[in-house]
Amino acid sequence: MRQPGNSVRITIVYDNHEHAPGLRTGWGLAVLVECHESAVLFDTGADAPTLLANMRALSIDPEVVDVVVLSHAHADHTGGLDGLLDTGIRPTVYLLSSFPEDFKERLRAQLPVIELEAGRDVLDGVFTTGDLDGRIPEQSLVVETAQGLVVVTGCGHPGVARIVAAVRSRRTEAVHLVLGGFHLRDSGREDIQAVIGEFRRLGVERAAPCHCTGDRAIEMFSAAYGADFAKAGVGFTMIVDAVPDESR
Repeated sequence: MRQPGNSVRITIVYDNHEHAPGLRTGWGLAVLVECHESAVLFDTGADAPTLLANMRALSIDPEVVDVVVLSHAHADHTGGLDGLLDTGIRPTVYLLSSFPEDFKERLRAQLPVIELEAGRDVLDGVFTTGDLDGRIPEQSLVVETAQGLVVVTGCGHPGVARIVAAVRSRRTEAVHLVLGGFHLRDSGREDIQAVIGEFRRLGVERAAPCHCTGDRAIEMFSAAYGADFAKAGVGFTMIVDAVPDESR
């Protein structure tokens, strides 16, 4: 069932952290964003059996997926795509130009593929940051809601605070939530605390770290954000009000 146009539903359908019972975990990330009666799947996890089993358990029909956005070329974010396409769906795929040519050509033989450098809209109320020119090329997803912007990160290779700063430099809305991989699992306490400080300076209201964030960083974000920390993992779902069409 598609999400009604007056709300936004964000669901983690693949992650290496548990959240809801009865779902499979695996190293990787996939997040479904449903809004304005359309849906975008951000990344596809590492394997299709886990992705599709979780979608079935969450009563998510692959047919709802209109768009797939791939954050970067690592297999733990792209590995579920072929099996997803084997269900018969043919979404438009947005990926960075830096993806391997054979990967892009194989997809082009099956469905529309749009290569990105700069960010752009992919659905009403959903856009990508484009490549932020990090050591590992990566893009993030940004969702407009009535509560503010929700930033969804794949691994955060460019630096999760840098990603948020890039979004804030382009948009005036507050950042309501940052969700996804923060890539801090090998970081020390001082570096993690500096990222938390940057989140506060940038006005990030809520944090939901998962995937490659690391246990220490997750614990520190939980302590810093308190009631505004969201324990994320596979099956995590949030529903917020959409930006009314007349306000867009």
